[in-house]
Amino acid sequence: MKPQDPVFYGKCDAHFLDAEEVEQRSEDDLWFLPGPMEEELEYLPPGPRAEPREAEVLDDWRKAEAGHAARLARVAGRLGALDDRVKRGPEGWRHRLALIEAADLSWFAGDRIGPDRLALWISMRLSGVQDDTAALARVGWAVRRLTGGPGPEVDLSAFLDRRDPENLADEAEPFADRADGWLDLTAQAAELHPITRACMGFHLWSLAGLGQQGDRMEAAVTAARIAVSDSKGAVFAPLAMGGAGGLRAGGSPADRLARWLEGMETACLTAMRHLDDIEAWSARAETEMSPLSGRTPPALCAVLTEWPLVSAPMAEALTGASRAAVQRNLAWMEEKGLVREMTGQGRYRMWRAAN
Repeated sequence: MKPQDPVFYGKCDAHFLDAEEVEQRSEDDLWFLPGPMEEELEYLPPGPRAEPREAEVLDDWRKAEAGHAARLARVAGRLGALDDRVKRGPEGWRHRLALIEAADLSWFAGDRIGPDRLALWISMRLSGVQDDTAALARVGWAVRRLTGGPGPEVDLSAFLDRRDPENLADEAEPFADRADGWLDLTAQAAELHPITRACMGFHLWSLAGLGQQGDRMEAAVTAARIAVSDSKGAVFAPLAMGGAGGLRAGGSPADRLARWLEGMETACLTAMRHLDDIEAWSARAETEMSPLSGRTPPALCAVLTEWPLVSAPMAEALTGASRAAVQRNLAWMEEKGLVREMTGQGRYRMWRAAN
């Protein structure tokens, strides 16, 4: 065929051209799909999300505190009243509140240690066959830290008992580094109120790589001590009495601080009511037991003030009196309505003050 000759297309050629035109038109209609990845790099999968910088974290908590200033002032007043009350009260009040708080925190942390088991473990290191001794040891640590000793901001490793070579081994230095990072961040928030700083430290605990096998007991006890760093009487701020809703995670710093303040206010009111009840009971017990002679009645009254639940072996060990004297006085107090037996058993019985 010569170049100048007309070109004739057959049916097959026409069908081929129509298919190409339809395919091109179909691709043009798909305008909503992204182009090839080599041409549009913004469609590459995102990389790892960057952690928020410390300055941004602190700014969020400063804004949260400013937004809840009125509620914070009210809770600080409640905590101050509790601090003054404990300062004027007997030494046993601190121990009693610490036992109640530690038992409530154990339920929050998943250990679920009741006051009776905790009292036996703390006083006599007694545990049942089905008791988890590791859980009892954790709650016992909480009681010790809630009743006194240097605070976490002095030496966090010592506060958490993380200097035991059997527990640490090669993890000593990495933990010390993580603890220092957490302490540095809380130190940068020194202008925040101790209650706000405690809330921030609690919620940044796991992010700092602290904690032990998901245990939240350490974080809560550390925050409870930080919240009362300026107090004179109370060793800790109650967080779990009356419910641990303030310790629930989730939401923005403002949401977390709001729950924290609500939970702490409820816990402070619960602690104050508990002290009112035990103070009234102590006055009534002192009046009714005044005709009794010997040193066992006042010693037993002091033990019942300090411990929420008391067994006869516990009272014997704590008062130094004989088992017969303890049982005789407990029976007399139960008859007078001063104590109430809680187990309903013939053996392993425990009593508490009948408020």
